[in-house]
Amino acid sequence: MQIGVDYVGITTPFYCNDGRGGFLLHKRSKNCRDEQGRWDPGSGKLDFGVSLEENVLREVVEEYGCKGEIQERLPAHDIFREHNGTRTHWIAVPFFIKVNPEEVKNNEPNKIDELGWFKLDKLPEPLHTGFQFSFHKFREVFEKYE
Repeated sequence: MQIGVDYVGITTPFYCNDGRGGFLLHKRSKNCRDEQGRWDPGSGKLDFGVSLEENVLREVVEEYGCKGEIQERLPAHDIFREHNGTRTHWIAVPFFIKVNPEEVKNNEPNKIDELGWFKLDKLPEPLHTGFQFSFHKFREVFEKYE
């Protein structure tokens, strides 16, 4: 059974920011499960027995090697995508996370080709399709962190 395909997956995306309008994204490598070469803020599937908050903070450390501070949680919402002709379904429970840019590093070089800090009006292309959906759906919330 494959998560997100045979059953609904739950993920905790995170929108790391520096508190001054910069958002951290990474370019997905060829070793990622899907959406290789797309820019992604970061995320991780929810592990059994772990709270949403614990999960997202652990994922920030795993991907970016730094601690983060939860600023806000967005409402849970569906992400429907198609990957290689296969429909996927995830429930996203995203968080805004403040991090210290000086502590950020590429902690998963096999999955992350590049890190970058971006303003909302100058996001890189192409963006991860799940992030595109959430960004457009909650644009006004993102703007609070500009």
